Amino acid sequence: MTATLSVEAAVERTIREPLIELEGVVKIYRTGKLEYPALRGVDLTIDGGQMVAVVGPSGSGKTTIMNMITGIDRPTAGSVVVDGQQIDELSEEQLAVWRGGNVGIVFQFFQLLPTLTAVENAMLPLDFARKGSKRARFETARHNLELVGLGDKLHHLPAELSGGEQQRVAIARAIAQQPELLLCDEPTGHLDSDTAERVLDLIDAVQAELGLAVVVATHDAGVASRFDRIVELADGKVRSETVLA
Repeated sequence: MTATLSVEAAVERTIREPLIELEGVVKIYRTGKLEYPALRGVDLTIDGGQMVAVVGPSGSGKTTIMNMITGIDRPTAGSVVVDGQQIDELSEEQLAVWRGGNVGIVFQFFQLLPTLTAVENAMLPLDFARKGSKRARFETARHNLELVGLGDKLHHLPAELSGGEQQRVAIARAIAQQPELLLCDEPTGHLDSDTAERVLDLIDAVQAELGLAVVVATHDAGVASRFDRIVELADGKVRSETVLA
C-alpha cells in the first residue's frame, strides 16, 4: 500500500466541489465576563483540489478558521461542512475518527515525537487507525518520506534532522491516510527563506501527486502569492478574495 493515487482518483478529487463550506461562522471566546469575537460571520467556500492561502495579521482569525475546518474548535454560530459532512454536529469521538481519515495537518512547530524516528512519526496516523498490517504501514510511511525527499533518513530522530527536514517529516505524516485536505498553519514561519521555498515546492509537489486541496494560513505575502487563491482576513471577517490561477 502506498500514498500514490491513480490518475482517475486524483481527477475525481480535483473536480469534486465544493469541499469546504463555512456559512455565517461566528466564534466567540469567553474568559469570565469578557468576550472576544475571533470570527464575525465568515462565509467561505473552497473547492476540491484548490490551493488557498488565508492571510491576515495576528488576531485576524486565520488560526481560528483552520480550527473550524479541522473540527479542533466549534463555531459559536453558523455551520462548517467538509466534503458533505457537517462536522460541527459531530461528537468529539466522531470528530477524532473523521479528522484522522480526512484531514492532514501541518503545524508551525512540526509537532514530531522526539523519541520516534522519521518513519515512526510518519506512520503514526496509520498506527492510530490500525490501518493495514505493520509492514504495509511501514511501506506507506517509507513511500511518503521518499516523496518528500527523506528516503535516506528513515531512521533518524527529529533531533538529528534540520528544521526543514522535520517539516518534511510532518508533511509525510499529514498525508499518511491519503486525505482530501491538507491544512498548514504557518508552515514556513520558523524556517529560513531558502528552506521555506523548498518546503513550499514540496507542498506543490504533494498536491500535484495526490490531487488534494491545500489550505495554508500565513502572514507572509510572498508565501500567499504562490497559491491559486488568496483569502484576506481582517478583524474576524473576510476582507477580500483574489484568484491568481
